[in-house]
Amino acid sequence: MDKFFIKSTAICCSDRSLLPRFGLDGYEVDKSLIPIALRRRTALTTRMAITVATKACEKIGIDTSKLSSVFVSLGGEIQVTDALCRLLPDKKALLSPTQFHNSVHNTTAGYWGILNHCPLPSTAIAALDDGFAMGLIEVGSQLQQTDEDILLVCYDEIWPTYLALPIGTYAFACALVLSKTQQDNNPYVTFPKIMPTQLTLNLHWCDLVKQAPAAAAIPLLQAIKQRKNKCIPLNIKATLWQTHLYF
Repeated sequence: MDKFFIKSTAICCSDRSLLPRFGLDGYEVDKSLIPIALRRRTALTTRMAITVATKACEKIGIDTSKLSSVFVSLGGEIQVTDALCRLLPDKKALLSPTQFHNSVHNTTAGYWGILNHCPLPSTAIAALDDGFAMGLIEVGSQLQQTDEDILLVCYDEIWPTYLALPIGTYAFACALVLSKTQQDNNPYVTFPKIMPTQLTLNLHWCDLVKQAPAAAAIPLLQAIKQRKNKCIPLNIKATLWQTHLYF
């Protein structure tokens, strides 16, 4: 299969002033989507990811209990993981079972499945600024094996300031519901490929991706909003992954 359709999208960012710079609108984090008992255990990144996943699904009225998913993040709940690692040298420190539970990379995917009573497969991916491209490749590959829609969620949170700056300066999340069949004139993207290109990359976008790798999705989200047929860069490296968007 060389193309798949985009049925809906949603975006959330910790900095309200950031998305308007790219002509995009985003959702506020909706804490009410997570019951209080679970909410206390979750970090910002999971709340943002759950928000965009829910909003993207609500737009098209899809049954989230029957939706496979792919979650892409560089560090997951990195604040939790960092806190645990800083405790390890202290032999007298008691490690929190909840923090340990939330330190795994598929924490957010797990919460999504619990909240939506979804037993279907979920994949967790980490690939730096290649993450969005790898997420699309994973979804495209899975769509070859199913006629059902698949949810793609890309998210990154704010990192501890001493880790790998500028990564983690912003928290960013987006979600897309993708399908192999078209409904209501949905746009479609081609299967991502590495191609020779003369694309001129937006420098502001490149800087943002260095700070929040999940923001690699922005050029595609911009083109969808503008309803433009366009060749879309999916990362910022010299080895450039690309897709074509068509309406």
